[in-house]
Amino acid sequence: MRRQILITHILLSSALILNACGAEHNQTADMQAAPKVKAVSETSSNDAAGIAGTGVTAPDAPVETREIEPASALGITARAVPGQPENFTANIYPTQSLNTEIYAHSDDNPIKRAAEESVSTFSIDVDTGSYANLRRFLMNGQKPPADAVRVEEMLNYFSYDYKGPRDASIPFRADADVMTTPWNPNTKLLRLAIKGYQTPLDHRPAANLVFLIDVSGSMQDQDKLPLLKAGMKMLVDQLDPEDKVSIVTYAGSAGLLLAPTPGSEKETIRAAIDGLDAGGSTAGGEGIALAYAKAREAKVEGGINRILLATDGDFNVGVTDIDALKEMIEENRKSGIALSTLGFGEGNYNDALMEQIADVGDGSYGYIDSLNEAKRQLVDGLQANIETIAKDVKVQIEFNPAVVAEYRLIGYENRALSREDFNNDKKDAGEIGAGHNVTALYEIALVGSKGLSTDPLRYQDEGTTPDLPTKAEEFAFLRIRYKAPDGDASKLIETPLPTAWLARDRPPVTDDNFAAAVAAFGQYLKGGDRLGSFGLGEIASLARAGRGQDESGERAEFINLVELTEALNGTAAKN
Repeated sequence: MRRQILITHILLSSALILNACGAEHNQTADMQAAPKVKAVSETSSNDAAGIAGTGVTAPDAPVETREIEPASALGITARAVPGQPENFTANIYPTQSLNTEIYAHSDDNPIKRAAEESVSTFSIDVDTGSYANLRRFLMNGQKPPADAVRVEEMLNYFSYDYKGPRDASIPFRADADVMTTPWNPNTKLLRLAIKGYQTPLDHRPAANLVFLIDVSGSMQDQDKLPLLKAGMKMLVDQLDPEDKVSIVTYAGSAGLLLAPTPGSEKETIRAAIDGLDAGGSTAGGEGIALAYAKAREAKVEGGINRILLATDGDFNVGVTDIDALKEMIEENRKSGIALSTLGFGEGNYNDALMEQIADVGDGSYGYIDSLNEAKRQLVDGLQANIETIAKDVKVQIEFNPAVVAEYRLIGYENRALSREDFNNDKKDAGEIGAGHNVTALYEIALVGSKGLSTDPLRYQDEGTTPDLPTKAEEFAFLRIRYKAPDGDASKLIETPLPTAWLARDRPPVTDDNFAAAVAAFGQYLKGGDRLGSFGLGEIASLARAGRGQDESGERAEFINLVELTEALNGTAAKN
């Protein structure tokens, strides 16, 4: 009996132990189930919906708010509800905003017959914005719009080993050279080279700089206002005590952030830069008016007086019409105050506005796509970009139809002038800054060569100029007009170009090769109608032959861009 009681006790104890273990097991399972529901809700919306139907999560559980990592950079905050399905595709990959970038259209310069139109006239250009902007496109894996490509701004982005004038009595020196055209062995490439006088750094005139800064909502992106602020801080170190800096901002309305401040008060200037913040719409016209007022207030007689407009060009309040803005700037430049533009950003960028108002403002146009470019514009190239050594510079070249049958100017489409504009001192033209390089290329076909693109005339023999001496020893005559920075009457430089150059048989110099490569790449990006079978591989090889010492690395970067474009084309072809 006692044995049966003992057995029964053992069985009951075992049952109690098993029940206790089962309860503990169920409690552990319940505790583990909750994080599983949360984990699934972050990874699979379908599974999350199924688990939610089991009733494991209480319906009145608090809603968890979190930021989805990939979307945070886009300014998107998602609300994750445990146990509920989520549309992750919509949150992580939002619809791309509409691209509203604006570029002015221009057709390529046509081939002209020297017998019919022997004179070519244009204004020089030292803008570089087009190159930096198209670099941005290519680095993003996109081919730039054809209208975004201006070959002259690509050419003039780079420095060349041009000889400058001996002293400041002559503001610049002009030279020319001839090589066989790399993409057409039956034509010649004429390179015109201008080098501005480089004022010694310790002799730079005092500068009155007014920064006109767009602080509208469209400027808040990291590649806009934050990039500008970093560049401005680097510029502060270049200021002399005699310099003055003002900061005018504009958004819904214009305001004065920093009154004219001596360059010696660097901490005050840096503090003002730190105070820049973006928000609001863009009343650009009002800002320009206030900037000119402050520039006149602090004007340095005999010094540098310049407004630096930094924006994405998205003017949408007040004076927004380009022609009206240009009229305002044209009227104000008469006071001796120049206006340059610095462009930023993508998506809503207005290249057409930035380039045109800089031209009217007697200034230069640059585009800043990186901190390196900010340093290049605001530190390394500061003196060239703010100190004008010659204004209203015009180039005119007359081709001898007895020697040259056809010619075309590569680039400078929106800088073309009529023949009579050359002698008209009222006609505005481009400016040259201290140490600036200016390059222009003509492709020419000689009389009787295989490089002609047009048929000979039926009623006129090739290469004849009736009743006029042929001057066969000259193939062209170069004229350049310019004014002193504070002058109203132009001066004239004239140089004959000898026909003997056309027969020279020597390898092209390094700069010839590189300038030709840049021009070829620009033409390629615009459509490449004149390049024949000369492709990106040949352009890269030509650029490598013209790389030279390249201490700045800018030529190596160009070669890389050409190679990237070739790789992009290969990828597109495979797809």
